[in-house]
Amino acid sequence: MSSEEGVVSVGSRPLSDYVLSIIILLNQGVKKVVLKGKGGNINKAIAVYNAVKDRLGDSVKLEGVEIGSEYYSNRKRVSYIKISLTR
Repeated sequence: MSSEEGVVSVGSRPLSDYVLSIIILLNQGVKKVVLKGKGGNINKAIAVYNAVKDRLGDSVKLEGVEIGSEYYSNRKRVSYIKISLTR
């Protein structure tokens, strides 16, 4: 079963959990994985990307990076990063 895009949102779990999730998605035939990190998890999302790159090398490619901020219902603005990877 192949899908076009998978999403991995970085939170409080260990870094290795996110790396494994991305590798599993890519091995299942997902063409593109979007790694998302918000607020204090932006640096963790970048660390996850670096760990995936170290593990998979040139078999994974950085397609793009999007940064910005979103407003939530309590009018709080939270920064985010979206890192797009392809195989």
